[in-house]
Formats: sequence, C-alpha cells, structure tokens
Amino acid sequence: MQWDSFKLRIPAKVGDIVQKVALARFSRTYSALVGAGVPMLEAIEITGRTAGNKVVEHAMDAVRQSVQRGGTIAEPMRSAPRAFPPMVVQMIAVGEETGGLDMMLDKIADFYEDEVAAAVKALTSIIEPIMIVVVGVIVGFVVISMYMPMLKVYDQIK
Repeated sequence: MQWDSFKLRIPAKVGDIVQKVALARFSRTYSALVGAGVPMLEAIEITGRTAGNKVVEHAMDAVRQSVQRGGTIAEPMRSAPRAFPPMVVQMIAVGEETGGLDMMLDKIADFYEDEVAAAVKALTSIIEPIMIVVVGVIVGFVVISMYMPMLKVYDQIK
C-alpha cells in the first residue's frame, strides 16, 4: 500500500502517468464486466484486484461496501481523490443515474489511454536529449581512457 501510494506521488509527471494507467485499466475492466452482465458486487471486487494499484484496490473495497449497503458507486470514490479524480467520479455518477455506466466507463478508459500515450510521448521527448548526453559522456570517457595510455607511452619514447 505504501509503495503504490508513493508511486502516485512521484514527481516529474511519473506519478500522474501511474495514476492514469491504473484508471484506464480500472475503467476498461469495470466496463467490460458491467457490459457482460457480471453482478455489480463481483465486478467491483474483480476490478479492484486488477487495477494494479493498492490505493485503487482499497478505494474499490469502500465502493463495494457502499453498494452492499445500498449506496452509490460514486459516493465512496469522492472520498478517495488520490485514486479517483473528480472528473472520473462525476462521469461514473452520471453513468449510474442514466443507466449507461458501461458506456461512461468506456469513455473514461479511452480518455485515460489517450492521456497516457501523450504523457509517455512527452516524457520520452524530455528524456531523449538527456540520454544522448549521457551516452556521449560515456563514449568520451572510453575514448579518453583508450588514448591516455598510448600518449603516455609516446611521451616515454621521447
């Protein structure tokens, strides 16, 4: 639980990517289960375990307990803002009210999958120049370490 919570707080947009991946996985799985007619409590339990993040899994346990008591899906999600952003909670609430929960979850999954692709592309474009500099330094070090002994031998010959 602590490790997954830490992963969500990693700076440099990495924590955001981790959260978006978990939300995309959660939404896609939950949508497929609801659309296939799996009972709601079972779908919530399966989705929590397959989200890939203990913070989301813990939040889904609260959702399952709320649904067992006759409550809504969205209400316990509001109390876990680190796991579920307000947009996700609002879309799930609308899906519950309209009866189109699986369609809303599909839209959430599509949105977050696109967000993850864009964020990873931006992150790699930032990391790419840094990696080029690191490789250049390593190659320069190898070249210098190869020529230094040869230059010392040349100095000793004179």
